[in-house]
Amino acid sequence: MTIEAGPKGGNGPAVLLLHGIGGRASLWQPTIDALSADHHVIAMDMRGYDGAEPALDSFSAVADAAMALLASRGIPRADVVGHSLGGMVALEMALRHPDHVRRLVIVASSPAFGSRDPAFRETFLAARQKPLDEGLGMAGVAAALVPTMPGPAADPGAVPAAIAAMASVDERAYRTTLGMLTGFDRRGDLGQVTQKSLLIAGEADATAPPRGMQRMADAMPDARLVVIPGVGHLLPLEAPDAFHEVLRDFLA
Repeated sequence: MTIEAGPKGGNGPAVLLLHGIGGRASLWQPTIDALSADHHVIAMDMRGYDGAEPALDSFSAVADAAMALLASRGIPRADVVGHSLGGMVALEMALRHPDHVRRLVIVASSPAFGSRDPAFRETFLAARQKPLDEGLGMAGVAAALVPTMPGPAADPGAVPAAIAAMASVDERAYRTTLGMLTGFDRRGDLGQVTQKSLLIAGEADATAPPRGMQRMADAMPDARLVVIPGVGHLLPLEAPDAFHEVLRDFLA
């Protein structure tokens, strides 16, 4: 699925929105609505998330597919906004295709998978795939995982929306993407990010905590961090007004 909106005639600066590992393009609808008066906004599903085709199994392939989508729309440069896994894809795009990414927004994400320890990797994969192995499907994964993510000030609609989106993800694609996630590490390349960049963290996010995102911002040549109080990993849904205010100000 690809969702597209913008000023009449398709004019305006282009913005590409990339969802997290349990997200879908549809979760970006509030952000599309917030930006589309002045921007040509495109939200894309990761390939395979709708079950129509196999998922891609490397960040380079996902980044190249996103660039191909923009090229198919005749868009030579775009601002790229990525949440969680989508933030990693956005970073990969900025490094692989620097001439085609104008500005970079990384939301609740990190430049690498949580640990280089193989034991941590195996524990992480086992925990994330346990509901699938038990036959509970993506609905079971969503019901177990999503409620652990918000902060104390989250909008009450955030969890139901995120659960519904995650439950709709194709199981095979989710398993493939989990494996892809655990091999990601761009920490050594942050100094090569040439784009003006905004990092946005949730104060209560245990998955991508502000201290880690601050280290990421410090390693990038032209980046700053904004922390939104009281919210967690689902911050675009938990605090949409605050998130959109920060995002619009940066993209203006």
